[in-house]
Amino acid sequence: MSKKRPLVIGIAGGSCSGKTSVTKSIYEVFRESSVVVIEQDYYYKDQSHMSFSERLKTNYDHPLAFDNDLLIEHIHTLLDRKSIDKPVYDYVQHTRSTEVIPVDPKDVIIIEGILVLEDPRLRNLMDIKLFVDTDPDLRIIRRIERDIKERGRTIDSVIDQYISAVRPMHNTFIEPTKRYADIIIPEGGENEVAIDLMVTKIKTILETTSIL
Repeated sequence: MSKKRPLVIGIAGGSCSGKTSVTKSIYEVFRESSVVVIEQDYYYKDQSHMSFSERLKTNYDHPLAFDNDLLIEHIHTLLDRKSIDKPVYDYVQHTRSTEVIPVDPKDVIIIEGILVLEDPRLRNLMDIKLFVDTDPDLRIIRRIERDIKERGRTIDSVIDQYISAVRPMHNTFIEPTKRYADIIIPEGGENEVAIDLMVTKIKTILETTSIL
């Protein structure tokens, strides 16, 4: 394995903006070249010390919901070419699971999440910063579909959460981080031109640093 410092890419954007699609598109190209994806929403804080009713009040779109200290510690560990145990979050129980996912160090680290550009400590670790920009109406439709199918939510609870927390948190904390992005990708995974340009840029960096 190369001893060069891994390339760190941050991919931010609103909830259901298409961050995961962009991440997957990049990952598929560089899979052979050793890529690891670290999802910020695996790093929600452990709430096992709280009652279930208290957990239900958690605002998952606020910066304080994330355990960025652990996330940053894990990124530093991967940069040091050491393995980590990535946490798993249980969205049904609203707390961290007892399970973990072993992750080995790779040449490219992608950090993906709604607020990965909000914390300056995270931004300072990134070589490339992306912001996926998608219309709010499309994002809410995607969120309703996802939360019902994957997170055991009802449509009423998803809509209530969107109105009370997701939308105001997006306007307050997520949208402003767009100014930190090196590249803004409209329409997420549907924007093949932007993704192709991003892939070309990554290839150039990796070739220059002799990782590929």
